[in-house]
Amino acid sequence: MSLGRILVVDDEAEVRKSVRLILTKAGYEVVEAEDGGKAMEVMNSGDNARMIDTIISDIYMPNMNGMEAIAYFRSQFPSIPVIVLTGQTDRQWVDMLYKQGVSDYLVKPVEPETLTSLVRKTTRERMLLKDSFKT
Repeated sequence: MSLGRILVVDDEAEVRKSVRLILTKAGYEVVEAEDGGKAMEVMNSGDNARMIDTIISDIYMPNMNGMEAIAYFRSQFPSIPVIVLTGQTDRQWVDMLYKQGVSDYLVKPVEPETLTSLVRKTTRERMLLKDSFKT
């Protein structure tokens, strides 16, 4: 049984693969998208909008960047936590991301323990929220 379903949005295939391997090893199911537009397609297909427990997104991507994608996720799926995983370390960006409602911010390359710990936290919060709507 999976601990949760995570959407990983990054234009770098190696980053998606690394995050997928870390999270799969930790017991999560991982869905991938190479940019914000593809992530929107993933979220709007089948039951994904109800089944995704955390979104991990880069900022700088072609087609639709992470800021646009995050704005979409926050407006359409406000109960799904969003974690930013990027190489950007500018404090102004960090402040802007938190104002957009992201749950947390990680800088690449990320330590596996740091990533799994944060995903565990956000996924647990999402599960508790889903359970509260069942009763």
